[in-house]
Amino acid sequence: MKLIVGLGNPGKDYAGTRHNIGFEVVAMLAEKNGMSATREKFKAVYAEGFIGTQKVMIVQPLTYMNCSGDAVREFMNFYKLSNEDLIVCCDDINLPVGALRIREKGSDGGQKGLRSIMYQLGYDNFVRVRVGVGDKPEGRDLKNHVLSKFREDEKDAILSAVRDAVDAVEMTVKENSAISAMNKYNKKGQGKQDK
Repeated sequence: MKLIVGLGNPGKDYAGTRHNIGFEVVAMLAEKNGMSATREKFKAVYAEGFIGTQKVMIVQPLTYMNCSGDAVREFMNFYKLSNEDLIVCCDDINLPVGALRIREKGSDGGQKGLRSIMYQLGYDNFVRVRVGVGDKPEGRDLKNHVLSKFREDEKDAILSAVRDAVDAVEMTVKENSAISAMNKYNKKGQGKQDK
């Protein structure tokens, strides 16, 4: 089984914000594959189903971004999953709006949800699909930036990126590897690289 986690903050106040793009990706993924995340356990809402022949669980932690690892750890332990079974979708301010960066390991890049997951699991070698939401404008507070909604002129690019992220996750699940998705979707020279 694959555990596919979208990072974000629960509640209508955060819907549609840059920080919730991980929620958007897994919501579209679930809908496309005939699932609905309506069940709740381990401080998360989740859906179960299949992508191709692979059983998956799609999860949105309800712990708020900075404690995302709490819910992920509970699912990983309960279902006895390994690092190879985990795919995390999240926002990335180090990438331009609409760019994707898929990695099989690396730093948290300043993303506190990823940091929480790495801390709780004790490793960083799991697939992460990062969606560019753009860096904060000069003089703007980072928190206000990530909790802001996308501008009208950004909406086409971000919708296209969410669709690409869904395709990348599906490809990763079906092939049991992120290599093809990385080759197809990673854009060279865009944003800062993972350390």
